Amino acid sequence: MGGSRASHHRFDEDDIRIRPARSTKPRSKERPQHLDAIQARVITIDRGRITCATEDGTRFFAVTARELGRRSVVVGDIVHVVGSPISEQAREDLARIVRIDERRNALRRSAEDGSERVLVANVDFLAIVSANTNPEPKHGFVNRALVAAFTENITPILVMTKNDLACDSKFLAVYQALQVPAFQVRMDTIPTDLIEFISGKVTVLIGHSGVGKSTLINNLSASSARATGEVNEVTGKGRHTSSSAFAIELPKGGWIIDTPGVRSFGLSHVTSEDVLAAFPDCAEVAKNCQKNCSHNETDCALNLWAAGEPHREERIAALRQILDSLIR
Repeated sequence: MGGSRASHHRFDEDDIRIRPARSTKPRSKERPQHLDAIQARVITIDRGRITCATEDGTRFFAVTARELGRRSVVVGDIVHVVGSPISEQAREDLARIVRIDERRNALRRSAEDGSERVLVANVDFLAIVSANTNPEPKHGFVNRALVAAFTENITPILVMTKNDLACDSKFLAVYQALQVPAFQVRMDTIPTDLIEFISGKVTVLIGHSGVGKSTLINNLSASSARATGEVNEVTGKGRHTSSSAFAIELPKGGWIIDTPGVRSFGLSHVTSEDVLAAFPDCAEVAKNCQKNCSHNETDCALNLWAAGEPHREERIAALRQILDSLIR
C-alpha cells in the first residue's frame, strides 16, 4: 500500500525530486569556433608531441585538443592551432590542434597484425628509391609503391642511387611506358636535377635499407639541413631513429618526408579497378572486357587494343606487372 500512496503523490515543479525535461536543460558546452586559429603543417610526431610549421617558417610544439576525439594526426596534415605557439625548445604550455583539414591523399603502411594505418598525408610526389646495385633493385617493391601512388593520385618518381657504381638501364626501361619520371643519382654529388623537380612540392621517400636513402636526403636538403641540425636526425643520431615519418624543408621551398623503417605501403583497400583508373586509356578499353576479367587473360580486351603496337604492348605489360603485385 505504501507503494500505492507513492504512485499517487502529487509533485510540483519546485520539488527537488523533479528533474527538468531534457529540452529545458541548459547546454553547458558549445563547440568553440576557434576563429583565431592559425594554419600549420605537421612535420614531425614524436611520442605524442607534434611539431608544426607555419608558412612563414615558425615551428612549434602542439598537442591534439580533446574535441578532436579519436581523429589521428599524421605528418603532412594541414591543421589549425590555438593557444600560444612556442618554440621547439620550450617544454610547457603547448598549443592545441583543434581542426584537421580534409586530406587530399594519404599513404598507408602495413602493420604486423595485418592492419593498415595512415602514414603521411597531402603529398605531391612519391619518390621510390632503389639502388642500381648492392642491393639489387626489385620490381616487386617498385610495383607495390606505384600502386600506392596511382590509387592516391600521387605522382610517382623513380630514383636510382649509386649511379657511380652501376647503371641498370634495363630495370628502368620497364617503367618508361608508364611515363614515370626517373632520376639516376650519385652518392657523392648533389642531385641538382632532382632538386629542381621537387622544389616547392611535398615529396615522400620510401626505400629498403642499404639503398642510400639517408645520404640522398642529406644531399637534397644539404644547405638547410646543416643550418638546422637535421643532418644528424636523418643519419640516425637523434630522436628520429624510430619508424615515425618526419619532414625536412628544402632549400628552395617544399618538403621531403622520410619514412624510416617503412618498406611497403598497405594495399588491402586497393582493387584492380582502382589501378586501372590511373590509366584512362587502358580503363576505357577495359570496359569491353568480360565481367571479372583479371586483365591477364588471352581474351582480355587490352590484348586486342595493344596488338601490333609496341608502345601499347609495353604499357600493358607494365600495367599487368603492377596488377600482379596486388595478389602477392
